[in-house]
Amino acid sequence: MRRVEKRLRIRRMPSIPPGQVRINPKTMEYLGIDDEVEIVVARKKRLVFKAYSLDEVPENEVWGNEEELRTHGIADYTIATCRAPLKSQEVV
Repeated sequence: MRRVEKRLRIRRMPSIPPGQVRINPKTMEYLGIDDEVEIVVARKKRLVFKAYSLDEVPENEVWGNEEELRTHGIADYTIATCRAPLKSQEVV
């Protein structure tokens, strides 16, 4: 079975706790995300975060912790591929 993936805009938000991201519930349902999301930037950086739904997040965005994303070298408004991770991976 093939994993569903979608290119979404990554936004830095200081109100989000480290290790977590906020995603629109409709996007989570489309991607088949239960509790974690895998974010891949330019096929080089692959990160896994705890995913929580939030209605205020637009369907084409993912909100993450500002400092943590900066540490990983992800700029605000970056486009990244988002998908449900394989179960064998650990959370970053």
